[in-house]
Amino acid sequence: MPLLLTPPTPMILKEQISSGKINLTAIVNTHHHWDHAGGNKKLLAHSEFKGKPIIGGKDCEGVTQTPKNGEGFKIGDIVVKALYTPCHTQDSICWFMEDSTGKVIFTGDTLFHGGCGRFFEGTAEEMNTALNKTLAAVPDDTKVYPGHEYTKANVKFAMSVLQSEPVKALHAFAENNKETQGKFTIGDEKKHNVFMRMDDPEIQKATGKTDPVDVMAKLREMKNNFKPPSESKI
Repeated sequence: MPLLLTPPTPMILKEQISSGKINLTAIVNTHHHWDHAGGNKKLLAHSEFKGKPIIGGKDCEGVTQTPKNGEGFKIGDIVVKALYTPCHTQDSICWFMEDSTGKVIFTGDTLFHGGCGRFFEGTAEEMNTALNKTLAAVPDDTKVYPGHEYTKANVKFAMSVLQSEPVKALHAFAENNKETQGKFTIGDEKKHNVFMRMDDPEIQKATGKTDPVDVMAKLREMKNNFKPPSESKI
């Protein structure tokens, strides 16, 4: 029972749906930014798609349903749970989904492989809660699907902070694979994502902080200003 998550390109999707490659059941948004929810109204303007639900945070374009935090529901055979993760945006929701084939979570711009989103509408405390309390409580074998392919850039920063074996392994994978979404789990992120390792002595040393919120704030500041060695001379 296919869903569309964060549809910014309605014409491409319309072609896929009209050809029968996608059977549209619902649109699900992780947050309101245009590159995640900007295609909602254009897609549903087509007569064959009218009436389909748009499920997401309160600020998403054309939203028709906003589940409560932790609320579970079903779309076809898929069990879905909304996990509120405000910070990147205040309406950010990560979607945990499970069916007979396994568990996945769509994390939008909150959690990336080896990184996290910028704190556009929130604080370091909120991101620490989102990553290290809310998402860290998701089963370790849950596959992670971020909203963008940022792994290569993220792991370059991670390597500047922590040269652990899991981080090195992520670096090698990113260098040799163009697509990384869904290749790693929440359990993997706890090992190679520096933003989910606030208690790591090496990360605390790199940031000069020990309180988890302070570590998160400093780490994000460092990432915002980071330039890989190969780009520093440009």
